[in-house]
Amino acid sequence: MLSPATHTLAQILDSRPSTIHPTSLDIVMSTITVKVEFGGGLELLFSNQRSHRVALPARVPVSYSNPFSPPSAAGAEQGIQNSEDAPKKPVDLSYLIFWLRDNLLKERAELFIENGTVRPGILVLVNDADWELEGEGEYQLKDGDEIVFISTLHGG
Repeated sequence: MLSPATHTLAQILDSRPSTIHPTSLDIVMSTITVKVEFGGGLELLFSNQRSHRVALPARVPVSYSNPFSPPSAAGAEQGIQNSEDAPKKPVDLSYLIFWLRDNLLKERAELFIENGTVRPGILVLVNDADWELEGEGEYQLKDGDEIVFISTLHGG
């Protein structure tokens, strides 16, 4: 029997269907991994690291769709956003933006987020396409997506 914590994705998928533990498959399908890159000086806000691999839940509570109610410890403490019964939606770019703020951003959040989205002057690319063509924050992330944030604002 496979243990969800000790086997790789390849081992789970290569196993015969009769040996796959149901929770192993649930764990594999419950997260996605995206590559996030920062440029134009934004990397300075993220520990001077340009590239990150980020694992996110594939589905998040619908309450995350409000950009002014991002994922937070306060919501989790109240049991609102981690409830198994809460309606869920596919993870989107808005969720990623707030996840980055809460988990990777090291300083000056106001230089990255303004009014519930990225600041004006930050170019966002989704798989090399402008995010405006992809639906901006409503773009549903897919496993393997590459999201790039580039600051076009420079001091003088």
